[in-house]
Amino acid sequence: MMKSLHPEYVIDGNHKKKSVLLPIQEWEQIVLAMEELDDIRAYDDVKKTDEEVIPFERAVEEIENIPPR
Repeated sequence: MMKSLHPEYVIDGNHKKKSVLLPIQEWEQIVLAMEELDDIRAYDDVKKTDEEVIPFERAVEEIENIPPR
C-alpha cells in the first residue's frame, strides 16, 4: 500500500506548477507499484486469450533446441 506522498512543486514565473519533486523512497514506491500493475495487466491479458500457455521450463527447452542460423 502506498503511503502519503510529500511532493514539492516547481513553479514558473506565473506561479503555475511545472514539475514535482518527491523523496527518492516515495518515487521508488511509485515505480514498484507501476511495475506490479504492469505485471498484473500482462497476466490478465494472457488469461483472456485462448492461446496455449506452456510452462517456462518447456519454453526455455524449445528455445535452446532452435538450430543456429
